[in-house]
Amino acid sequence: MSLCGNWCKLFPAMTNIDRHANGSFCWIELGTTDQAAAKNFYTALFGWVPNDMPMGPSGTYTIFRLNGRDAAAGYQLNPQQLAQHVPPHWMLYIQADNVDASTAKAAELGGKVLMGPFDVFDAGRMSVIQDPSGAYFCLWQPKKNTGVGTHSVHGTLCWADLSTNDPERAQKFYSGLLGWRFEKSEKDDSGYLHIKNGEHFIGGLPPAKHMQPGVPPHWLSYFLVDDVDATANKAKEMGAKLFLPPMTVEGVGRMSIIADPQGAVFAVFKSAR
Repeated sequence: MSLCGNWCKLFPAMTNIDRHANGSFCWIELGTTDQAAAKNFYTALFGWVPNDMPMGPSGTYTIFRLNGRDAAAGYQLNPQQLAQHVPPHWMLYIQADNVDASTAKAAELGGKVLMGPFDVFDAGRMSVIQDPSGAYFCLWQPKKNTGVGTHSVHGTLCWADLSTNDPERAQKFYSGLLGWRFEKSEKDDSGYLHIKNGEHFIGGLPPAKHMQPGVPPHWLSYFLVDDVDATANKAKEMGAKLFLPPMTVEGVGRMSIIADPQGAVFAVFKSAR
């Protein structure tokens, strides 16, 4: 397994992102049951600076910033979502140069369109999709908001794993929709597949045997940190739960899987290189 986002290969000496390639992870958004508590948690954990944007009756949308650049966002789950038992979660957005065409293609490939293409003010155009194996994601066509604007520093999105019990169907769907390739590492016989978008590795597909019973298919987002142990310990002190305590993946790096105090799950990672 190799957890190295495409951004560090694109701009090894830079930390700014001005545009995202089609098919890349371009935004990440937290849906939570306690927005104020979540802001305090992630601000302390990652050094994010929250910027609240009033959304009228819909509440407040928080954009988290690092070094003056957008790093992530968060919002309060609304009553309708709570009534549908939507849990706190991190949602990944994938760049689509044409959201309408990509959404139609997702449906043709067996995906379920939960929200058809719509404009988010003048920020961009998006849709919400459930892939054929059951995992959720959003497609994003940028206008004024190009997405995550920084990488390769503490608190930035660096990787994502798709956990599914039907990896073959998932591969067919994402390859057809986004042109992704799924490749094995010559030195890794675990069955883990690397997701390659264009010339850059952006995520992975663990073997189905690693799926925990009762856990639905999902995307797991990884954030780069300076010290996995210190970050995990700090998260735990603030009320988070460690689903996977800090562990080393030989030749790759160190990682931990964490559920924040409201229950949204994410991973933190530091490369061995």
